[in-house]
Amino acid sequence: MLDARIRPLIDPPLDAAGRMLANWGATPNAVTLLGLLLGLLSAAMIAWGLVLWALVPLLASRLADGLDGAVARASRKTDFGGYLDIACDFLFYGAVPLAFVLLDPAANGVAGAFLLAAFYFNGTSFLGFAILAEKRGMETAAQGSKSLYFSNGLLEGTETIVFFIILCLFETHFAALAWIFGTLCYLTAVLRLWAARGIFTDRKETP
Repeated sequence: MLDARIRPLIDPPLDAAGRMLANWGATPNAVTLLGLLLGLLSAAMIAWGLVLWALVPLLASRLADGLDGAVARASRKTDFGGYLDIACDFLFYGAVPLAFVLLDPAANGVAGAFLLAAFYFNGTSFLGFAILAEKRGMETAAQGSKSLYFSNGLLEGTETIVFFIILCLFETHFAALAWIFGTLCYLTAVLRLWAARGIFTDRKETP
């Protein structure tokens, strides 16, 4: 919901930094993998109990996630780069809730499982929509230039990162926050399915 609103604000500085990194010889895939490593380091720190310190690599990983696309635009975009980017994003998104479960399985286990299931469902609705949109030649630029079709939703990348930051700041409230955010993820996926029904159902077919 917020991604399209913040793109005009963050794209100019990201593009400038991306051009500089590309001139220095950085590749988009290397930046993507660096972002993943930082994200997994953040998750490991959470699991070890260094929750507030984990914010440092977490935020750095999301900066890298924004820079990889900027480097690609300044050098060479590839389909594999977009595929690698989304795969790494999903691994990072799953690693953080898992880290909180490992931090305190008794308190966070059930809520963490609920949140991961919600991420799984929401991610599937997102990727499935992208596949069908590609078949129909649909394009979107609201979330920036992407290799995949990015359907909008109630919860997107920006909301998820804000949620992770809140989790790190209020770790003792993980369970309650996970139930709330997980429910909103389910709602996002259901709304996306509803939108897909209207877009991808041919008129000649019976609803």
